[in-house]
This record gives sequence, C-alpha cells and structure tokens, in this order.
Amino acid sequence: MSQVVRAALVQATWTGDTESMIAKHEEHAREAARQGAKIIGFQEVFNAPYFCQVQEPEHYRWAEAVPDGPTVRRMQELARETGMVIVVPVFEIEQSGFYFNTAAVIDADGSYLGKYRKHHIPQVKGFWEKYYFKPGNVGWPVFDTAVGKVGVYICYDRHFPEGWRQLGLNGAQLVYNPSATSRGLSSYLWQLEQPASAVANEYFVAAINRVGQEEYGDNDFYGTSYFVDPRGQFVGEVASDKEEELLVRDLDFGLIDEVRQQWAFYRDRRPDAYEGLVEP
Repeated sequence: MSQVVRAALVQATWTGDTESMIAKHEEHAREAARQGAKIIGFQEVFNAPYFCQVQEPEHYRWAEAVPDGPTVRRMQELARETGMVIVVPVFEIEQSGFYFNTAAVIDADGSYLGKYRKHHIPQVKGFWEKYYFKPGNVGWPVFDTAVGKVGVYICYDRHFPEGWRQLGLNGAQLVYNPSATSRGLSSYLWQLEQPASAVANEYFVAAINRVGQEEYGDNDFYGTSYFVDPRGQFVGEVASDKEEELLVRDLDFGLIDEVRQQWAFYRDRRPDAYEGLVEP
C-alpha cells in the first residue's frame, strides 16, 4: 500500500555567523513546506561552522543546551509555523565539561520528541572531534513523529553497521544522516555506505553533507546529498557537489514492507550467533 511522505533535506554553505545561518535554514524550511514537505533535516552542527578542523577552546562557544537552548526553541517555533517534523543537529552542552554532537527531533506541532547523540567520535586530521565531544550515551532512539518512525545517525557513525541495524530493530522507517565530510577523505564511500545500509536494514536514508570550504581549515565539503530507498536506489537526483541545495522528494514508506517481505533479512538474522561481535 502506498504511504507517501514528502521529505526534505538541506545542504548549506557556511554564512559566517549563527544568526544568518539559522535564518537561511528557516527560509529553506519554509520553501520546503510550500512544496508540500512534511519533514526536513539539516546538516551536522548546522548553525555553526565545522570548527572541528581545529582544536581551539574558543569553539566551545558554539555549544548550547538541548532542548532548552535558543536554536532548538527557535526550531520548535518553525515546526509549529510550517507543520513539519524537523531534525536539528547542534553542538550540545549538557553541563560544564559535558559536550555532545547531538540532533534534536521536533514534531510537526513543535513538540520536542528527544535527541540522538553521536556515538562514534573521530580524531583524525581535519576532524578533531574528540577534542570537543563525548561519545553519545542515549542509545539509538527512534522517534514516533507525525510522518512515521524517524531515527538519526550522525556523520562518522555511518561507517559502523551496528547502529544502522539497531535503528532498524527499533522500528525506523527513515534515518537522517547529517554529515560534514570532505572530498579527499570519503567521496568514494559517500554513495556506497548509506545505500548499502538502506538495503541491509530495509528503510529510507537521508544522507546530508555540507558544501564548500570554510574558514577554519581546508576541508572541501562536497555536498551530493540524497535520499535513498530500501532497495538502495536514489530517490530523484543527487544534489550538487558545489552548490547549496534544498532537496524535496516523495518517499513511499509502503516500499519498506514490500522489500522486507521479498528479501526477508530481518527474518533470517541470527542474533544467537553474534555474541562475538560485542566482545571488547
């Protein structure tokens, strides 16, 4: 049975300040709503530059509380205005010394549903994230939104199949994967891993990447954001590798049951045989 959800994502260039960056995303969201979208997601730490290209204490200033910080509250107002579910990735401070790479999920009526905190934290040249973030500690929540069951997996997480699977086991129909990844590091993997994960776990994935170069390093964020279905096929065209872009696509959630009945990967799992996978 057809269960079409019109979904959106934004890949954006850094504007130079938080206020204009948030305002720009608000306008993209309003345009998505005008096009009939019912859910939208933004890129990793969307309201800030990708400051993890350097290790400097000044960048703790980008952190704010979730959900009680100004950005999430503002996105709650935007959700109420547009009637859309919004996935909001930000730099979170829980308390002094406790910082996380986080995405808040806001329902279409503006209510805060909860947060996902990035589990896997890289520490390599140009991606010095362990300097800023603790590993996530809230599991792999799947949020019961106005459009269906939505999960989040953030950037470097995508290299680890365990979280993708847990989101599927928790009922996800659509997983947003907000990212900041550069051309020389991962462009080969970008159109391989998320489609493969969508197939293995039989749900839709929204893969979002920043675009352009920013002031704190020479990472070349290459965009090419996309939606991919449970068969691993792109839904519409992939976004530009150089320009900011709003994508709006129709996702037929009815395909999830069709694929799960045909391929039956969940039926044929063998969790009784997987104990060694979680041994340290």
